[in-house]
Amino acid sequence: MDLILVRHAEPVRLEDVPDGADPHLSDVGVGHARRVGAWLAEEAVDHIVTSPLLRARETAAPLAERLGLTPEVLEGIGEFDARDSSYIPFEEMPRDHEKWEAMVSGTWTDIEGWMDPKAFERQVVDAMEGVVTANPGRRVAVFTHGGVINVYLAHVIGTRRTLWFYPGYTSIHRVTAARTGERSVASVNETPHLQGERLAALGGSEALP
Repeated sequence: MDLILVRHAEPVRLEDVPDGADPHLSDVGVGHARRVGAWLAEEAVDHIVTSPLLRARETAAPLAERLGLTPEVLEGIGEFDARDSSYIPFEEMPRDHEKWEAMVSGTWTDIEGWMDPKAFERQVVDAMEGVVTANPGRRVAVFTHGGVINVYLAHVIGTRRTLWFYPGYTSIHRVTAARTGERSVASVNETPHLQGERLAALGGSEALP
């Protein structure tokens, strides 16, 4: 079967939310969610799975609407910092920020609202393998988070690094999973759906709607 892993679109920044920051998409993020939905709608997607967090569910919504599918919400592919009182995209974190250092090293253990790295890794791998088992022979789009994508692809290729590369907003990552247990990474960080916007910014083309 084929897994299409999609990182959520750009969310707004949230701070000081006692029960855990769960931001919605920014205006830019809403547009990018439409673009990735339109792009993936041209593929034979059989099923959609999404993290329970709002930014992932909102990113999945345009594809689900186009295909007439009801997304499956899967707790095990929520992000490791889902219970943090603030959501600050790590793109905005200064390099000397405590959370930045903990995140890139993969050694955080006592940051409030963050899951233990090893527990997070086990949760993600178990959840993703559950999706594989439940969908033999199908193509499944999974809308999730940068940490989840990092951990699962690291598991597939066998690297020990927990967070080892940067997945862009609405980036697409493909994994093929054989019934006999083999897993392989087919692509990383595809963003063809954003190309028209980039050309427009360079003056080479009009932006897509």
